[in-house]
Amino acid sequence: MRIFDRMPRLALVTGASTGIGRACALHLAGLGFHVLAGVRDPADAPDGLEPLRLDVTSEPDVAAAAERVGDELHALVNNAGIAVSGPVEVVPVEQWRHQLEVNVLGQVAVTRAMLPAVLRARGRIVNMSSIGGRVANPLFGPYSASKFALEAISDALRREVAEHGVRVVSVEPGGIATPIWGKGLDDARRLMEAAGEEQMRRYARLTEAVSRAVERIAREGLPPEAVARVVGEAVTAERPRARYVVGRPAKVQALAARLLPDRAFDAIVARALR
Repeated sequence: MRIFDRMPRLALVTGASTGIGRACALHLAGLGFHVLAGVRDPADAPDGLEPLRLDVTSEPDVAAAAERVGDELHALVNNAGIAVSGPVEVVPVEQWRHQLEVNVLGQVAVTRAMLPAVLRARGRIVNMSSIGGRVANPLFGPYSASKFALEAISDALRREVAEHGVRVVSVEPGGIATPIWGKGLDDARRLMEAAGEEQMRRYARLTEAVSRAVERIAREGLPPEAVARVVGEAVTAERPRARYVVGRPAKVQALAARLLPDRAFDAIVARALR
């Protein structure tokens, strides 16, 4: 059974210019929603959708977006995000701060601004997390830190608003073929080039192994549309799950991380990167 039979209803998708966000915006439009495509540059919005200028770190943008949304918002998809990559030792503190500003505080700012409208609609909030919000792999410490935090925020919010008819869902994709990984890896390489020789030697093998893994995701990862279909289910199902893990490898990682001792799981990760 589906809810939201009276269409179109209003949905807002942040980070809708590329990748998962773009696919989600188009998929929700196909389900009959009027979609506000949150983008930093309105020219980047998908054709046929209403563009909404929205940098999630900009207070004026967030306030203007809330004004455009108005009284009721039936679906908020917090998708905007970046991936800062590199060894914990090498990534500068200001890059950690930027990672958390976009992926954590930006999501909180948008959610707080839109929550009154979502509450009035008894709608849905979908937070785009990651398998990286359960498993922190090497060189992805900043990104995973942001997604672990988003998982905690999702849990708290879900328990706060459930009695008011709002459902909060965390979607956890695994290897999805999107531009975010290539950009994050390019940034990591630049950080390594700026690091000292000792640090470069220390992490050279690991950086090369992770680069190969990211290139494999670019070739073999699931398309963004696979995540969009899950988001559509989360938004329209009468009883959505609290979490959806997307992709078989991600499901295997989640299960292994839950069942295996940490040292055993560490050994599996190390073997996979050899």
